[in-house]
Amino acid sequence: MKIEIIGAGAVGLLVASFFAEMQANIHLITRTEQQAERLKENNLIRTNHDGTKSVFPIDAATTLSGDADMIIIAVKYGQLQDIYRQLHTVKQSTPILFLQNGLAHYDEALQLPLHQIAFGSVQFGAQKINGHHVAHKGIGSMKIAVARGEEHLFSPMVAYSSEHFSIVFEQDAEMMLLEKAWLNCFINPLTAVLQVRNGKLVQQIDAFQIVKNLYNEMIVAFPRFADSFRLEQVVALCERTAENTSSMRADLLAGRKTEIETIVGAIIKRAQMEQKQLPVLQTLYLLVKALEESGEQM
Repeated sequence: MKIEIIGAGAVGLLVASFFAEMQANIHLITRTEQQAERLKENNLIRTNHDGTKSVFPIDAATTLSGDADMIIIAVKYGQLQDIYRQLHTVKQSTPILFLQNGLAHYDEALQLPLHQIAFGSVQFGAQKINGHHVAHKGIGSMKIAVARGEEHLFSPMVAYSSEHFSIVFEQDAEMMLLEKAWLNCFINPLTAVLQVRNGKLVQQIDAFQIVKNLYNEMIVAFPRFADSFRLEQVVALCERTAENTSSMRADLLAGRKTEIETIVGAIIKRAQMEQKQLPVLQTLYLLVKALEESGEQM
């Protein structure tokens, strides 16, 4: 398969490296010519979870080729409006996979005149070292759910699944994204406000108390998750990604706009629609917004 990946940030680089490792024909679409040239000249380097390094020759450009068998979109939500315009130039039958956090992109993407649309939820950790070097932080799967079209057009991706990069198909795309956003609400805003790595949320007594308070209010607001989602799952994720820097904390460290609206804001809106209140999460939301507004690097 010729797979074009739009976005050469942490997630895009890591996904590209695993597909390249399994002999997929990968083309990375970067924002700048400089990054594209560096990728072609220096290859794509991945620091593995065990500290070893792997190197993969990679093709890169700044524009879509127009003949991809599949397009994976691995940019942040704020960049999607430009990507939507680009997608109007591709064949409507081309399978498109969106890999964004949150829920805001779900309805937007389904308004596009495309016949094959799927959404992904990445469970692994990725850290961008530079424009051609990425670190694998935290082993996890990439979940995929087809929202429009035929699953068999996306199923060939399973052939690129591996021990450290498993690909799993889910049935309900919207619920899959909701569950990921729900889980992200425990880690992203709290690590951003406290300025700690993920593991500290369960290692520090006071931080863990906030996690427990947040879990209790989320279960009250969304009782349908009570049987399928346990506090132990949050603890396990924090422990599995103990040394990771969450994406929201990384954005604040770099003085970038976070995805607080698409992740936390979306969950707060869902709760309000059901006439439920989330005071702990609302406070974390406002704190992250205040840190964003300050415009200062942490």
